[in-house]
Amino acid sequence: MGRSSSIIEKTPQQKALSLKWKWALGSVVGVFLIFIIFTWFVMQAFAKQMMSTERHQVTSSLNAVTNRLQNINASQLLPTKIDQILQPDSKEFNDVVNDPVLQQVARTDYTIRVYNRKGNQVYPVGEQPIPFHETNKRIIRVERIKGIKMLVGHQELRDSNNKIIGHVVIENHLTAYHKTFNRIYSIITILIILGTFLIALWGYWLAGFFLRPMDSIKNTVDTINRDPQAQVRVSTDDRKPDELTDLSNLLNDMLDKMQRFILQQHQFVEDVSHELRTPVAIVKGHMELLNRWGKDDPKILDESIRASLQEISRMEGLVSEMLDLTRADQVELTFREGDTDAKDLINGIYTNFKMIHPDFTFWIDDDLKGPTIVNMNRDHLEQILIILSDNAVKYSQDRREIHFAASRSGNLVELAVQDFGEGINPEDASRVFDRFYRVDKARSRKQGGNGLGLSIAQKLVEGYGGNIQLESAIGQGSIFRITLPIKHQDKNK
Repeated sequence: MGRSSSIIEKTPQQKALSLKWKWALGSVVGVFLIFIIFTWFVMQAFAKQMMSTERHQVTSSLNAVTNRLQNINASQLLPTKIDQILQPDSKEFNDVVNDPVLQQVARTDYTIRVYNRKGNQVYPVGEQPIPFHETNKRIIRVERIKGIKMLVGHQELRDSNNKIIGHVVIENHLTAYHKTFNRIYSIITILIILGTFLIALWGYWLAGFFLRPMDSIKNTVDTINRDPQAQVRVSTDDRKPDELTDLSNLLNDMLDKMQRFILQQHQFVEDVSHELRTPVAIVKGHMELLNRWGKDDPKILDESIRASLQEISRMEGLVSEMLDLTRADQVELTFREGDTDAKDLINGIYTNFKMIHPDFTFWIDDDLKGPTIVNMNRDHLEQILIILSDNAVKYSQDRREIHFAASRSGNLVELAVQDFGEGINPEDASRVFDRFYRVDKARSRKQGGNGLGLSIAQKLVEGYGGNIQLESAIGQGSIFRITLPIKHQDKNK
């Protein structure tokens, strides 16, 4: 049992490298490889150029030595004679001491070897000869002699009659070449180590600088995860827009919508529990009355059933309106598309209400010229106008007159519904769009109102990018104005 449980048990995962470290390491590796490749090409070019210079010096040295030795014949090809010509204390050498080529030959990293026609080394004397390969042409190549890499030049030696009497070999030990390259490699190695360290620091700092919004995003998400209602957002700098700024703005918008939906859910539950408490209590009271003794009294039974049915009907309407309000809160996500002719719709509402309420006088001022298309679902715009028209009818008991109006201002269409009822005082006017708010609570309940109609209308209008306003005065009536953006420009503008 213990063994099986140990098998099932997951081993803790090692924490992965942070994005900053990945960025820093990636920068270091990338720059390091680029630097190595670039340095390799530069060093190859530099080495080629230096070797070309050394080859040129060996060629010049071969020419200088053969020129100095061309006045001797094969019998004079002796160490003493050659030494007299080539050594700095010789008279012949002093005659050409100003020759820069011979000065080059006199360098300690140059070795001059002279061979006779038979291939025997005659100069310098006493030094161990190296293998000699006879050639009839000048050859300059890199060879490894006694474990040392050298640049060796071979050339035949001719007398004044242009007869081959021997061979001259000059060995360039490349001392300056190797010394220069060793110095350069040391400098480059130090620069690579120092540069890698500085690039790592720079990459880490740069990653931290550019990824600061990621830390803000992480902290914000952690806070929201602990408390979904926390009013914390990702800090952004819109003056420097980039991909992370766009991501932060999108996340903030998503958090706003998420919290708005959570608030709507809480609001819906609170509204349901608050508004259904009274009708449920009424129905429960009547049922308890009937259960105790009222069922035996036909009058009490009839009254209780009628009251219960009335409250149930009101609950049904209340739930329907609350669902409409919830859908109106989410209209910007679920019903963003839809073309509706505002001119045709308001004229249809005017005609319908004129037929339904023959005891009212209806007027319409339609200043729209031709179809005026707004980006709104037709059912939603119709619902808004019906809510406003119903309210106008309800609160116009003395002067039964309703006025509709439609006009255009630039790229906006304005629809208005006016009544000439008792009006609304300023305190109530600022709250008429609140949920369940009733100006005259007794009259509203008597007329079946729940105080949700104007809230639904406002949510729908604002969900489509519009605006709804109220103008009212006590004793003068009220005007509700709806402003919506026009989607298509009509030709009769």
